[in-house]
Amino acid sequence: MAKINYITVAKKAASIQITELKKINKVFNKSFVRAVEVIFLCKGKVITAGIGKSGIIARKISSTLSSVGVSSFYLNPGEANHGDLGQIDKKDVLIIFSYSGNTSEMTNMLKYANRFNIKTIGVASKKDSLLLKASDVKILLPKVKESDPTGMVPTSSTSITLLFGDCLAVALMNKLNFSKDKFKIFHPGGNIGKSLLLVKDIMITGKKLPVINFSKSIDQAIKVISSKKLGFVVILEKGFIKGILTDGDARRGMKFYSKNEKLKRFMTFKPFFISENQTASKALSIMNEKKITSLLVCSEKDLNKKNSAKLRGIIHIHSLLNYGIK
Repeated sequence: MAKINYITVAKKAASIQITELKKINKVFNKSFVRAVEVIFLCKGKVITAGIGKSGIIARKISSTLSSVGVSSFYLNPGEANHGDLGQIDKKDVLIIFSYSGNTSEMTNMLKYANRFNIKTIGVASKKDSLLLKASDVKILLPKVKESDPTGMVPTSSTSITLLFGDCLAVALMNKLNFSKDKFKIFHPGGNIGKSLLLVKDIMITGKKLPVINFSKSIDQAIKVISSKKLGFVVILEKGFIKGILTDGDARRGMKFYSKNEKLKRFMTFKPFFISENQTASKALSIMNEKKITSLLVCSEKDLNKKNSAKLRGIIHIHSLLNYGIK
């Protein structure tokens, strides 16, 4: 038996799928636009369904829709035939995936949707299939060559269905004006969520802030520094940031001057700022570059007028590390 070159086989399979996936452009027509509009106007949930490999694809597409703010879940047509059809409401939109379009298990689901006038988007590769005939929006997938040796195992067909779902989600993201801030809301955990955390999400605020009036003494400043435990105090004048005084500078000053000495002699007039809407990872980058452990936080508009900025908060390196920002 001749030795099989698995790398050659894999490259051939990949080449076939890459070629076949280019046919996806045939899907982007009026029906595709209609599908986007129907989902956008949905007042309920977007329910995806499919059997076998199509079911797996349907689950993934439902998950993707949920992650971009479209309320969605997957419903197995087989289980739906045994009491779960009640999960489908008149306000919902049903997206059914079946490459052949003639899967027997989806018949009752289609009858139920038609009976109660539930909007249905059918995704199949046969124009005269039961699925497309019964759907309000008909998405005709191009027929593709499977990439396995028999030409029968769902490979290219599942890939192009998944690609359609991803393109549908991206189109909806644009329709919904989906942003990084919204993405963060739906992905609070994991590396993606951490990388999208904003300074305002984790900054120190309120009574925890070490602040003191410009007219106070160095002795009073040291007491604030000690109680707030951030290693410095922010000096304010008429509500605006005047500068900062670090613990080290304050204690060194006390050795040579009276404890009633005013803060002007010891303070730093040009502290480092960051906008509250900047990412937490950017804050860490600035701290590493400047070799500091904290940044003063102000609004976006105050960032360019640091001499008259109002303090929104403080972001400390310990907060960043606690949230896993690296």
